[in-house]
Amino acid sequence: MSDDTILVGAVAYDPKVVTIWEGIRAYFQDQGVRMDFALYSNYERQVESLLRGHIDIAWNTPLAHVLVQQRTSNQSLSLGMRDSDQDFRSKILVRRDAGIKSLSDLEGKTLAVGSRDSTQARILPLHFLRQESVDLDKVNLLAFDTDVGKHGDTGTSEIDVLSALHDGRAQAGAVGDLIWVLEQSAGRIDANVIEVLWTTPPFDHCMFDALPSLAAEKAERFKKALFAMDWNDPRHRHILELEGLKQWMPPREEGYETLRDALRQHGAAR
Repeated sequence: MSDDTILVGAVAYDPKVVTIWEGIRAYFQDQGVRMDFALYSNYERQVESLLRGHIDIAWNTPLAHVLVQQRTSNQSLSLGMRDSDQDFRSKILVRRDAGIKSLSDLEGKTLAVGSRDSTQARILPLHFLRQESVDLDKVNLLAFDTDVGKHGDTGTSEIDVLSALHDGRAQAGAVGDLIWVLEQSAGRIDANVIEVLWTTPPFDHCMFDALPSLAAEKAERFKKALFAMDWNDPRHRHILELEGLKQWMPPREEGYETLRDALRQHGAAR
């Protein structure tokens, strides 16, 4: 491989990931930028590969992004994110027959949560509930550690949460906005059974990360091509739709502060 090729790591959480990255690679080539990708089975391995210099850039979840920053003493480079990664939220859902009218009513009830490495379905919902003075020692957590290593990307644990709510194994549950909207659109939410109790404060999601040793010229070529993707260009729109965005955005860090706080106080999972 030529030294000027930019090698990007991504986690293969779904078969469509291959289609997405083949499309992105073709787009970069059209922009005159040599780029290739390497797929990983989990984010822990991808983070280690980035730190060892095996890849130039990693497409990371919020948890992986913060862990990379911790492992590099905050010297890592944040290169870009999706518009849909900004101001992400989670939902606390409840069964209508559970008699839960406020967050304090969760005490004594069963709360279904996603995988221990899911920012949107476990780590941050529990963190935000603590901030709202909910005593989680008085809440029975029904945890679905599904697809651990994918950091909630597959959404499988959130589907498990919704299933537990529908069949009555749990009176409440935590899911991310995206799964909530998708499952509603697909007609798989029984609105006679489940309703939204509370929406969390916003937080940010995925980020392209690199080591500070990445050549500045490579970083600039990557960002220039990435930010040139145009929703109004039909050749670009299909890729953007598959990756769930309309526009690539410059990085920002303030949206990860609550996750940093949660990890400092409680680790990756309760």
